[in-house]
Amino acid sequence: MSRYRPTPNARTRSVLALIPLIGGVALAAACTSTEDPPGSTPSMAAPTITSASANPTDAPAPSASTPATIPTSAFVELPAELQKSPRRTTPVEEALPKLCGNEFGTGGRQVTASAAMTVTYQKAGAPETNVPQGMIHQVIFTFEGDGASAYLSRLRTAVQACPSYDHSGSPGTVKNETLPGVGDEALLLTRTWAETSLNGERTGGTATSQIAVARVDKAVTVFNDQGWEGTSGNPTIMDRVIRDGVRTIDAWQR
Repeated sequence: MSRYRPTPNARTRSVLALIPLIGGVALAAACTSTEDPPGSTPSMAAPTITSASANPTDAPAPSASTPATIPTSAFVELPAELQKSPRRTTPVEEALPKLCGNEFGTGGRQVTASAAMTVTYQKAGAPETNVPQGMIHQVIFTFEGDGASAYLSRLRTAVQACPSYDHSGSPGTVKNETLPGVGDEALLLTRTWAETSLNGERTGGTATSQIAVARVDKAVTVFNDQGWEGTSGNPTIMDRVIRDGVRTIDAWQR
């Protein structure tokens, strides 16, 4: 039996036919590969947010000296006797307070990361059957450059232009003052509004709650106290949370 042996011309044609095929595979691989080579630095490092979402389009690539990740351990934790339920992550836009406008959401492009958590508190020794006394939302921003100081400066200007606001249909007022001994600089706002019942009817009294903003180096934290179901917040617990929270951020940044 004879065996088929390709002629030299046939072998040459086979090799030539493979050349465009191999070149096409190599070109396709080069066009579809989007990963950076092992060990290389990505061309654009978006900020990583551990505890909540943020708007990455507003944030530049983080600098080496500014944290781009905010861990859960950077947030304040209530002592057991004041904790009604475990702290939870919260969307930043829901945690930030609003007065006359978007005063607290003006971090700008110098923000490298943001995250928020909420603690639900009770009075010490309160029966387990009692409803919570309130919630405190905490937001942490990290900035590059002088962004943290600039945020506080813009916020002071915005708050001074908002001595009164609409509080869910009721007139509200805002008092702002410096909060000494907290972080590198801090601001305390007290909101007062006409108290209403659970049915939305005015009781004839007033309710109050507080907002605190503190800068710790290149980080800013915002605390937003909300009494349960529209009632007043607890300024004593709020003061403890502010000071404990600032110390926690300071320890995280070291």
